[in-house]
Amino acid sequence: MRKGILYATACYTAWGLFPLYFKALSEIPPMEILFHRMLWALIFLVMVLAWRKQWSWIPLLFKQPKLIAGFATSAVLLSANWFIYIWAINNDRVVDASLGYFMTPLVNVLLGYALLHERMRRIQWWAVGIAASGVLWLTFQTGHPPWIGLSLAFSFGIYGLLRKTAALGALEGLSLETFLLFPFALAYLSILTINGQSAFLHNSGPTQLLLLAAGPITAIPLLLFAAGARRIPMATLGLLQYISPSIQLLLGVWLYHEPFSIERLIGFAAIWLGLIVYSAEGLRYTFMREKKQN
Repeated sequence: MRKGILYATACYTAWGLFPLYFKALSEIPPMEILFHRMLWALIFLVMVLAWRKQWSWIPLLFKQPKLIAGFATSAVLLSANWFIYIWAINNDRVVDASLGYFMTPLVNVLLGYALLHERMRRIQWWAVGIAASGVLWLTFQTGHPPWIGLSLAFSFGIYGLLRKTAALGALEGLSLETFLLFPFALAYLSILTINGQSAFLHNSGPTQLLLLAAGPITAIPLLLFAAGARRIPMATLGLLQYISPSIQLLLGVWLYHEPFSIERLIGFAAIWLGLIVYSAEGLRYTFMREKKQN
């Protein structure tokens, strides 16, 4: 249990600090960062698979073409989520990106209800309604919906839904996704190199090292997440996940001095209240169910 909490906390803290990494690459176009992330993540994951001798799942892929099709879809969603996030960070929209990951748990609830026919309890509906009022308030204040936050929340929510119903674990699944994306990454980066437009080749050694580090930076938090999720209850994991967007929000406001007016705070506060209501109800429900079982 203690190790699980440490692993999950380390994972969410690392994800929360991602803006520092992508800000350091702000001179690189987001699309090129995305494809470098795919390329080096695959290389790092293959090294991890070789170290763990974890190849037994590969022959199963040839017997289950539907599995590959499902992971091709999740790979597209993952790459879209990564691109939106990188673009947001490098265009001074860290606060908007944090909003997306604050909304993700409630989007997961809605997707479970709409697509998996999971029942929602009354207080869960209240929580979703309160958060939705925050989104509507932000829309009213800015004149348009918070597209960055909504895009991140729904792309990651649908991605998580696909991964929840998939047959592969975290390491194997991410390896397959990056493998499916690898040809596109290789082609794109090759074209840039041939045309003399590769930012990787035209930047200094530190920037090149940062791009190479995209592999472990992408994969290690995921491995920590998988290790933590196996050791602690989902309710605990659900509470710890708010570490990541909270750090991002603090970085956006205090380090990068992004605007965060009272009007914007009201919208965020409504979403936070919805999350508090949802989390408290989930903890109460879990406690009552365990009490009945004992």
